[in-house]
Amino acid sequence: MNKILSKRQLSENVFRMEIEAPLIAKNRKAGQFVIVMVDEDLGERIPLTIGDANTETGAITLIFQTVGATTIKLSKKEVGDYLPAVLGPLGRPTEIGEAKGRRIVCVGGGIGVAPMHPIAQAFKAAGCEVTIIMGARNKGLFVMEEEMRKIAGDKLILMTDDGSSGRKGLVTEPLKELCEAGAVDEVIAIGPPIMMKFCALTTKPYNVKTTVSLNTVMIDGTGMCGGCRVTVGGQMKFVCVDGPEFDGHQVDWDGMLKRMSMYKPQEVWAKEHVCNMLRS
Repeated sequence: MNKILSKRQLSENVFRMEIEAPLIAKNRKAGQFVIVMVDEDLGERIPLTIGDANTETGAITLIFQTVGATTIKLSKKEVGDYLPAVLGPLGRPTEIGEAKGRRIVCVGGGIGVAPMHPIAQAFKAAGCEVTIIMGARNKGLFVMEEEMRKIAGDKLILMTDDGSSGRKGLVTEPLKELCEAGAVDEVIAIGPPIMMKFCALTTKPYNVKTTVSLNTVMIDGTGMCGGCRVTVGGQMKFVCVDGPEFDGHQVDWDGMLKRMSMYKPQEVWAKEHVCNMLRS
């Protein structure tokens, strides 16, 4: 059992929780995630990226958006409540390597900014020049803006669909400008699959290494079920054990998007069922 230590609502559908998990906090690395079980009776397991960790308090930070039945149930938990299970850290950590002096561009779309945070921190700590591009539909949907500004300073670029903050437009626009200027050695993109796909398409003509963090349907998180399989470079990979990070230029995006929509009717039913239960 893992105790909820703090809870804060960041925007209409986005929540930040600190969860008691000392061993995970001690051993996690940038880019890794956990599998969370919210309900013992209806025990769907969902993957959530570790947004931060505190080894002194033994807490990990999870930032999530209420998009389905399980995340809605998680958002109703309060400080002092317990989660039946939190498994991790899982997945391969971000490859930082000998990165000192390299020009890294981190592109985060929507809630994808949260898992980007520890990655940007790690590259900065390794001596990289870090530029961060954050995108959202409007100003009110940005998360962790101040935390990202502490990392990137004046190299934080904000993009909104409606122009309510920063520049109006898509994250691919400043990304293309940086590529054209030859000011990029590597790109990390995390966000909606369609955003990551177009980030990879933007950087490919410039031969800029582009890493994406995939968010496929996942069940056990240990490579046994095969539910999270994707095709990368013509080979089948499992996101949970081979990823979640892959070469964005090698991902079969159309195949991945098709697989992610397979269970849409069941997801819609489950969400409506949970919402009806909460209203009754």
